Amino acid sequence: MTTLIRNGTVVNATGRMAADVLVDGETIAAVAAPGVFTEADTIIDAAGKYVIPGGIDAHTHMEMPFGGTFSNDTFATGTTAAAWGGTTTIIDFAVQAKGTSLLSTMDKWHEKADNHCAIDYGFHMIISDVTDSSLKEMESCIDAGVNSFKMFMAYPGVFYSTDGEILRAMQRASETGSMIMMHAENGIAIDQLVAQAIAAGRTEPVHHSLTRPPELEGEATSRAIQLAKVTNAPLYIVHLSARHALEAVAAARNTGQNVFAETCPQYLYLSIEDMRKPDFEGSKYVASPPLRPKDHQTDLWRGLRTNDLSVVSTDHCPFCFKDQKELGRDDFSKIPNGMPGVEHRMDLLHQGVVAGEITLERWVEISSTTPARMFGLHGRKGTIAPGADADIVVYDPTAKQTISAATHHMNVDYSAYEGMDITGKVDTVLSRGAVVIADGAFHGREGHGKFLKRDLSQYLI
Repeated sequence: MTTLIRNGTVVNATGRMAADVLVDGETIAAVAAPGVFTEADTIIDAAGKYVIPGGIDAHTHMEMPFGGTFSNDTFATGTTAAAWGGTTTIIDFAVQAKGTSLLSTMDKWHEKADNHCAIDYGFHMIISDVTDSSLKEMESCIDAGVNSFKMFMAYPGVFYSTDGEILRAMQRASETGSMIMMHAENGIAIDQLVAQAIAAGRTEPVHHSLTRPPELEGEATSRAIQLAKVTNAPLYIVHLSARHALEAVAAARNTGQNVFAETCPQYLYLSIEDMRKPDFEGSKYVASPPLRPKDHQTDLWRGLRTNDLSVVSTDHCPFCFKDQKELGRDDFSKIPNGMPGVEHRMDLLHQGVVAGEITLERWVEISSTTPARMFGLHGRKGTIAPGADADIVVYDPTAKQTISAATHHMNVDYSAYEGMDITGKVDTVLSRGAVVIADGAFHGREGHGKFLKRDLSQYLI
């Protein structure tokens, strides 16, 4: 089965060109000058449109347990929504519970995801119980294609690891060539601030942000960087939200340390003011780290241009306003932490192109190519090139749309970007050569997605 995508502008991280793309089965067979190929089983006209590699969202939480509930997207609904937005690969987090093994955790996440995903998927492993056994199991995880391990400096009693535990895991990562990912907030200090706010009757959603000040994200980021330096371990800071943390990352990278960071669309477009919305509407924007004052956004866009921020992921973790966010109506600390976004990442980042914040090539780089390289998928994903998987998005850069919960496909009852008018829209999406989105309809199927056994990061070998 062959597919010819013709008359479009192919955009890779390295440049753009007028070219046609020939797909044979699940892979890209050729990228050629317009008109070289004239016949195929299926022909897609991309005139006036970009032809880009499918997006890779390297940070999602489908069916994640948190605060007595679960994130509301299943692997089936979440990956379908991702496809609508031009994302053709997700990397989700398998969450180790205290007292359980890493390998049993991986098995549990396979049970959730296998034969349910509409697009390809991989896993990171959350280590919440640092023991001799779990440290030994890291190597078995790597053999199984899960070679990135997330730890938390926040959420004492749930996910939190001490500095000593982090140091031990980093030593193991250094030995194995794997990646430590870090949620960098000073959870011990934050818990004190939260308790003080609740005791004083400050229970509104905005206090979630006010009790998690950017200085404590910056301090934890700096501490994680120093631990990584001592252990000679690579470090990837997840969902960076504050200039204080960005300054620490930039300083480390300037010395040549293997430190990387991602940010998320919510930190580029939303702010603490959204959390002040009346009638408990601010709870829709509760996530960790929290939304910051708007002036942090300028620094984050600059970080994307300078590559001190290497990736944009979503931290997609949707909880419905009704019945889930409302668990914290009288106590902001009980609001489930997380926001929906997997469907809109590519579109929101394209607004950065429209506004002149980033180039077309950088758009592709931070949303697809760098995640592929960072997490062991390079060559298969993240590029329009012969031999790569035919994960391809035909994108209309002039189409207009308005983001709304009434039209999105995520399994959540609100949109964090409700009413936002944007320029650009996904036209057609191929996942390993199969058309999954076309003509405003979903043509994929649950179970099409394959598990991706990932190689070690290209940045570390």
